[in-house]
Formats: sequence, C-alpha cells, structure tokens
Amino acid sequence: GMAVEILSAGEIARMRRAGACAAETLRAVGARLRVGVSTADIDRWVRADTAARGARPSQLGYRGFPAAVCTSRNAVVCHGIPSEAERLADGDIVNVDVTSELDGFHGDTSMTFVIGEASAEARHVVDVARRCRDAGVAEVRDGARLGDIGAAIAALAAQEGCGVVEAFGGHGIGRRMHMEPHVAHTGVRGAGLRLKAGMAITIEPMVTLGRPDIRQLDDGWTIVTADGRWTAQFEHTVLVTKGGCEVLTA
Repeated sequence: GMAVEILSAGEIARMRRAGACAAETLRAVGARLRVGVSTADIDRWVRADTAARGARPSQLGYRGFPAAVCTSRNAVVCHGIPSEAERLADGDIVNVDVTSELDGFHGDTSMTFVIGEASAEARHVVDVARRCRDAGVAEVRDGARLGDIGAAIAALAAQEGCGVVEAFGGHGIGRRMHMEPHVAHTGVRGAGLRLKAGMAITIEPMVTLGRPDIRQLDDGWTIVTADGRWTAQFEHTVLVTKGGCEVLTA
C-alpha cells in the first residue's frame, strides 16, 4: 500500500511548532480583514507575519503558484490568487489558506471569514463548512479508516442541504506540504487506509450551496463552482494519536 509516514517524537514536536506558526499567522491576518482590503494586501500581510515568525510560506512558488497565500472569495472554491484589483466588499466571504514551513516541517490551515453583513445563505455555507471540518476531525483516531472522515463530512453536508467538492481533498503533511495519503471528504465508513498514531493529515472540506461541480479559470489555478454559487472551506492539520487526535493548527 501507500507509504504513509509515522512521525517520531522529535518530528511531532516540530510539527506542533509549524502548526502553531500557521495558525497564528492566519489569526493575525484574519483580524485585519474588512471592507476595502485587497486580496494582495492579505498576501503582503501573510508574507510579513510568516517571516516575523522565522518561517517560509510553503505555497509561494509551489508548482509555480505566484503568491504566499490562497485567497478564495465567494464562488471561488480554492487556489484563488491574490490581486490588487480584488477588494473585499460588504457581504463577501473569503477563505484564507495559510501554509507555513518552519524548521523543515509544514503546518496548513484555513478559515472562511465573513466580511460585514453577509446573507443568511452565505453565513449558512460558512457555518456548515466549519462544522463539516470539525466532524471530520472528530473521526480521527488510531485504527479509524480514512473513509470514516469522508462519510461523516458528507452526511453532515447532505443533512444541511449543501454539497461537498469531490475533486479536491486533504492530504498527508510533514516534511512536505503534500504527501500521501489523499484524504477524501466523501466516503464509506470502514473503507480506506487505516489511520495509525503518528500520522499527520489535513482535513479541509470545501462545501457548496449548490452543486459540487467545479471548473478551472484560464489563469491555470483558480477553481470556481460550475454553477456560480458560493462555497466555503475550513482546514486543520491533525496528528493521529492513540486516543484520538491532536489539532496542530488550533
């Protein structure tokens, strides 16, 4: 089967620091979001805050990605590229996805922020995305299956009348930002890889108000919903433990 790394105690300590670093940057930048901020401002703030913590933005230059952070607004599912021209407006929702490399290990986390007074529908998809992420995290423990995570996320989204994007998932993480295994956000309970203590993965469901079908824009990066309806995402990096899991990006 796939070789999924089991982290040593020393590696886990470094993963904790990388996770905390990414979480602190996301919190600091999130606190500055308001109407009129450009997504390029977000990129500048992420670069400065990451550097101040002695870390490097893992996304910068990854497969040629041109920025230090993904800023995915409204109908953008993921991989939105920061731009001077794109400004946050009242009622927008925007996902800010921060990955920081510190001392050779990566922490990966994202949140969707509500700007000003958003519609009930916008607030709903944000709330459901957060709860889906947390439902996935709650399944993680030594001996659980990857399918348990996807099954829990998909069941909650369906109950709330939302879709779950299947084209993208979470991933293993450690010395590289993206490693085995792929973490699907839909699935069958009891199926898939058996989780073992010492594995680190991301759980990052992308939840849609409409259909989960997606398309890529001509920039080669930006992924949007095919139906143009809004979408939200939340992400944690988690460590599998004997008794459950440790959220490294809390």
